[in-house]
Amino acid sequence: MTHVWDVPVYDSTRVRDVAVAAHEACGHGGFDDARTAAAVLVATELATNLLKHAGGGRVLIETVDADLTSEAAARGPALQIVAMDHGPGIPDLAAALGDGFSTTSSLGAGLGTCRRIADDFDLHSALGRGTIALARIRAGSGRRRHGHARQDHGPVRAGGVNIALAEPQSGDAWACVRFGERVTLLLADGLGHGPAAAEASDAAVRQLRDSAHLPPAELLGVLHTALRSTRGAAVAVAQVDLAEGSLAFSGIGNIGARFRSDGGWQHLLSHPGIVGAHRPARIPCRRLPWSPDCLLVLHSDGLPSRWSLREDVPSAELDPGVTAAVIVRDASSAARPVRDDTTVTVLSPTPPRREP
Repeated sequence: MTHVWDVPVYDSTRVRDVAVAAHEACGHGGFDDARTAAAVLVATELATNLLKHAGGGRVLIETVDADLTSEAAARGPALQIVAMDHGPGIPDLAAALGDGFSTTSSLGAGLGTCRRIADDFDLHSALGRGTIALARIRAGSGRRRHGHARQDHGPVRAGGVNIALAEPQSGDAWACVRFGERVTLLLADGLGHGPAAAEASDAAVRQLRDSAHLPPAELLGVLHTALRSTRGAAVAVAQVDLAEGSLAFSGIGNIGARFRSDGGWQHLLSHPGIVGAHRPARIPCRRLPWSPDCLLVLHSDGLPSRWSLREDVPSAELDPGVTAAVIVRDASSAARPVRDDTTVTVLSPTPPRREP
């Protein structure tokens, strides 16, 4: 099942809680001692940064596929650590990412060393609005590469964040799988929340990995059969055909979807129903051109419907997981707690590789 650790960090005792959560998550993911130690170090440093420089925030920890949009059958897990805050922002990112910069009374690692330790690292900061830092550490050590865009994701990239209403099991689950020239992103929101909801959404993800060759409408039909033994789920499926340069979208239930192209946004509508319980006789499929300036956002109904992505957020350059976290952060506040499982996933073209 999808396990998510959501740790608020507003005093020094919670920094240790973040370290414990990272260690526990690595245990679920089968990480060895060396990779666990690396993950705990990064998580602890990011939590310390929140406390020292932003006055607090939250750390989200979950396991994700190590190589999203890969065709490999056994990609293995990676631990994703996201630190988000509504703080003052970082005025000098270059200095903050240097190895000589560290937080007061911290481990002395600094963001620069966190970037070197992680297999993926990206960061976005806006003065007066806060900072998002994302790191992924693979269970297998692999070959390290420096710089932000260190992993070759192919023509498209996918990323997301998942917040559980009742930790640690989230009723939401998402995955992105490539089959030939088709890249399919799926988001499932199991009915309700807790273990039974997680069972339904996880069943949808497992079926996607066996059926990624199918177009969205056909895949939803297969998912309907696969989820009959569960309480059912709202499911949206978006598929990019790299050869055709097109996007196909189908959805059943209350999954939000927005598509940006040529600087404008449009809503992609799902059909009413519950996959596994109430399937419509005909499942519509929306088709749109897919180009290097496009962006797709799928989200469960835990996210406020009137969310927005500010124009000054460089989503074309950012890791999609960072973009997803920015959307969640800007649509929420400490005064407006999460009232349901909340997941945001983003699919975007891969930008040209940046030099270290």
